[in-house]
Amino acid sequence: MKDQTKNDISKKTAMKFIVLVGIVSLFADMTYEGARSITGPFLAILGATGTAVGFIAGFGELIGYGLRLVSGYISDKTGKYWTITVLGYCINLLSVPLLALAGRWEIAAVLIVAERMGKAIRNPPRDAMLSHATKSVGRGWGFGLHEALDQIGAVLGPLLVTMVLYLKKGYQTSFATLLIPAGLALGVLITARILYPRPRDFEMTSIKIDSKGFPKIFWLYLLGIILIAAGYVDFPLIAYHFKKLSIASDNWIPIFYAVAMGIDAISALIFGRLFDRIGISILIVVSLLSSLFSPLVFFGGFYLALLGMAIWGIGMGAQESIMRAAVANMVHPDKRGSAYGIFNTGYGLFWFLGSALMGVLYDVSIPFLVAFSVVMQIGSIPLIMLVRKQLK
Repeated sequence: MKDQTKNDISKKTAMKFIVLVGIVSLFADMTYEGARSITGPFLAILGATGTAVGFIAGFGELIGYGLRLVSGYISDKTGKYWTITVLGYCINLLSVPLLALAGRWEIAAVLIVAERMGKAIRNPPRDAMLSHATKSVGRGWGFGLHEALDQIGAVLGPLLVTMVLYLKKGYQTSFATLLIPAGLALGVLITARILYPRPRDFEMTSIKIDSKGFPKIFWLYLLGIILIAAGYVDFPLIAYHFKKLSIASDNWIPIFYAVAMGIDAISALIFGRLFDRIGISILIVVSLLSSLFSPLVFFGGFYLALLGMAIWGIGMGAQESIMRAAVANMVHPDKRGSAYGIFNTGYGLFWFLGSALMGVLYDVSIPFLVAFSVVMQIGSIPLIMLVRKQLK
């Protein structure tokens, strides 16, 4: 009876930690997703060319994913998960309101890249700490709840910026306003650091995984995931298609994205819970379902495109909850920072390569683009089935 009571208390404490980190992500997403919704036109106003804007965005994403490999490795080597996480969040969040002071596009470019750099630094150690807390509440549910809170912020941030611009306060005021959620995020983060200095203590059960390196199943799983990433069309290309073919008006395109983000949050919870009950098999269902979004988005009219965006959001939410949860079950706790660094780097790199290729395919043949997207996602299923077999 005492052991059961102790387990219940541990579970509740772990859930409080997950919620606190989720609230940090909510405010953080409000900050940088709000900024990302207007950095393009802001750079244009400052005199940047289209080439410069494209380079800044691409270089920022490259840094944002490549640096995760380094951050994860250093986190595991030093054990300073909290220190690296706090440092990353400070760079990530404080770069945004500083954009209000940028008088030249070159300065704005440095801050935009710095924001991506900060996110890269804090993600692997944060996910490693979350993985310990999710052990008692369920990997899928824990990461799903975190993703849901994260996406709520992704919806609220652009809406906050939209309101400021509607009141005709300008871009500088919009960036300055984002200091509010940035400050709240850092405040909650420091609170979590004080209350839970050793998240590793949430996971006391020993795990029978070789701590000397990464098991083969991890690399097999990563291979399957990068196929999904390569075939997942990024929203800017989808929005470009909507605009070019007049499938949705300028006012409706952001609404399409907001719908997808809202469904992302809900699906993260649902599929996270399903992952805890039936395991990685649910990722096969997700891959089959999400492969349908590209035909609907690129071949359909208004309503079919909206349905396609809803499925796109389902896939995103499921990926963000299930994919991270599965990694925690494959890798020794002492290697999770590095594992998440490798995982995020591979995912981001192939997302970038796939997006670049699909951008080229769009100009050549939309059916080729759709075929590539579907084949990549369906192609991940045999690999996931092999992973499922080895996990049994």
